[in-house]
Amino acid sequence: MNSIWTIARKELSDSLRNRWLMAISLVFATLALGIAWFGAAASGQVGYASTPATIASLASLGIFLIPLIALLLAYDAIVGEEEGGTLLLLMTYPLSRSQLLLGKFLGHGLTLALATLIGFGVAGMAIALLVEDVAIASLAVAMARFIASTVLLGWGFIALAYVISVRVSEKPIAAGLALAIWFFFVLIFDLMLLGTLVASQGKFSAELLPWLLMLNPTDIYRLLNIVAFDGAAQLSGVLSLGADLPIGAFGLWVGLVLWFTIPLAGALLLFRNRRI
Repeated sequence: MNSIWTIARKELSDSLRNRWLMAISLVFATLALGIAWFGAAASGQVGYASTPATIASLASLGIFLIPLIALLLAYDAIVGEEEGGTLLLLMTYPLSRSQLLLGKFLGHGLTLALATLIGFGVAGMAIALLVEDVAIASLAVAMARFIASTVLLGWGFIALAYVISVRVSEKPIAAGLALAIWFFFVLIFDLMLLGTLVASQGKFSAELLPWLLMLNPTDIYRLLNIVAFDGAAQLSGVLSLGADLPIGAFGLWVGLVLWFTIPLAGALLLFRNRRI
């Protein structure tokens, strides 16, 4: 455990030195405050609209931003060490491959978690202080749920980045695959699902379709943050299929947890079998 924590501290200190933590926190805080006050500008309203509307808008933005940041943070975790010649050096220490990878995951995960907590936490406190009639308790619960789900979503994409990093031998390839994963889950997956619905002309199993949303962590994330307020009433597009999921909020939380534990386990297995 000491070895894992040593690697984690090194990754965390690197993030602080490279200004990753500060930059991500600032981006999150700025976007959260901007959405809170100007999210309803298109409808002619400037100012804080409501907690559900703010969280829904933040979640819609989060599916684009969080996966991209997580992938950029971790895509070169192993292949970067190998290209830099430090991976062989690390392996000369009394450190197993599993400890190295878990330490890096802990370090990157803490970086993302701290940035999320600071950025969105500051935004939540600003809303509580500046908006007169906001329900503090409701805002606190909503922000806590949003921050926790955002962290889990980010961890999922960090784990996916590790799968790439332990599998390839060059950083440019890792970067390209990371971008491809982002495109697939954020942009392409829902289009494929809608295309399947249209092409099948209603013949696709109605019981199976809602479960397909669980194959995309960004859909689980949006469902979790939208359904928490108004149930299926606010679901639109492909997310409307989520109204038929029988698992509830607890099942969605479990889904997000599985989305980082399973890829992380896969990355550990691949790394153990990798030739260095």
